[in-house]
Amino acid sequence: MEVYGALVDGETRCTHYHSEKDIIAIKFKCCNQYYPCYRCHNEFTDHVCERWKREEFGTKAVLCGHCKEELTIRAYLDSPACPSCHHPFNEKCALHYHLYFDM
Repeated sequence: MEVYGALVDGETRCTHYHSEKDIIAIKFKCCNQYYPCYRCHNEFTDHVCERWKREEFGTKAVLCGHCKEELTIRAYLDSPACPSCHHPFNEKCALHYHLYFDM
């Protein structure tokens, strides 16, 4: 999977969010491309973000940067860690869910 944006390492961390737990990238519905965060998306594209609707939460649109497993939105939202490799996700990402997902 190719991840776009201001990446700083191979686990999808970017210049905006780069803690040990910042390991996910989100496939943006509007352009069908993975970015580590909304800020990267906004800096590298010329369009407005489109949020995933609740009925689309079964879509694989979250990439674990640690093991490269593609997760459904629901699996990501329901787990504090990657269901595949068990690497913990940043719990503070929940503050931005409304930017990506129709909550």
